[in-house]
Amino acid sequence: MNQTLLILGDTNIQNREDPFSAFVNVRDMLSSADVVFGQLEGPLAEPSVDPTRPDIPHKAGWRHSGAKVGPALKKAGYVGVSCASNVAHPASAAVASVKALDSVGILHCGVGETLAEARQPVVIEKNGVRFGFLSYTSVFWPSNHAASANSPGCATIKAHAAYEPGPRALEMPGAEPITHTFADPVELQAMQEDVRSLRTKVDLVILSCHWGVSSKDEPVAYQREIARAAIEAGADMVFGHHPHVVQAAEIYRNKPVFYSLGNFAFDWDVMRGRHLDGLALRCSISGTAIVGIELMPVRRNEHNDICVHGADTSAGREILGRFKELSQKIGSAIALSGGNRLTLNPAGKLDVAAA
Repeated sequence: MNQTLLILGDTNIQNREDPFSAFVNVRDMLSSADVVFGQLEGPLAEPSVDPTRPDIPHKAGWRHSGAKVGPALKKAGYVGVSCASNVAHPASAAVASVKALDSVGILHCGVGETLAEARQPVVIEKNGVRFGFLSYTSVFWPSNHAASANSPGCATIKAHAAYEPGPRALEMPGAEPITHTFADPVELQAMQEDVRSLRTKVDLVILSCHWGVSSKDEPVAYQREIARAAIEAGADMVFGHHPHVVQAAEIYRNKPVFYSLGNFAFDWDVMRGRHLDGLALRCSISGTAIVGIELMPVRRNEHNDICVHGADTSAGREILGRFKELSQKIGSAIALSGGNRLTLNPAGKLDVAAA
């Protein structure tokens, strides 16, 4: 039986009298999917009312979304969400958020009372197909953030950075260094173990990764390292978030990797009027395989409400054109040729057809 999986980027709802109003223009897209899964970039912990005790002390102006957003997400059609992120902090707020999700029946992964719980997948069975999701963050603070064997927090894949003097450092003091990034081998292996374990229990394994550099539209090296390691372990698809802008995609071993889908619904005041664009992924499932992905350009309007734009509209062409340019820049074989649908075939080649 053919069905549709809809994957959404960063979702943050706050400062609305009616939280569901964020989705008023995308109801048809959401309701047309059999399964809706997205990244929750706004913990449902209650925001602080004491200005001397901010929700995240090191993140000026940040406010958690509050439990009242949960019913709006449920009404919008979210079946599951990935929760590991740099704003699932402190650990107490991360745990409060998943309890709020539990209260409305939205499945979640990436956060837990212990590391073992944070590493637990979401498994959704729909029309005989078992979808498995895992969630990790590589963007996190060194205290009260990552889960441990006996303490709450996020599932993490730690990344490291090393800095090499640039080629003109001797000539020009202060010149930009060359940055090298790489995944922590122990945590990378742990993720692969999670993928292999989940692979035996479901038909499709999808990895959700909070990673990269805010506002940077090119993936850094460790993102590609993690994505490829996941697929080598058995993942069918990897999608990323956190940069708040659309990044490139590539096909690795005939499996799609989207390095950043950009923002979906996003209300945080600091993001008003910034980083308006994103991609929603409408994945066609035939049997137990992803056989096609429709790239659906999205952009927030003057009211900060998310809207879908066709591939033949000005906004759609702009978003897809930028996506194509970025993908080609990293050597990706993806070429949209004026359309917005990727077709994956069993021969391991990427076909492109107009939507």
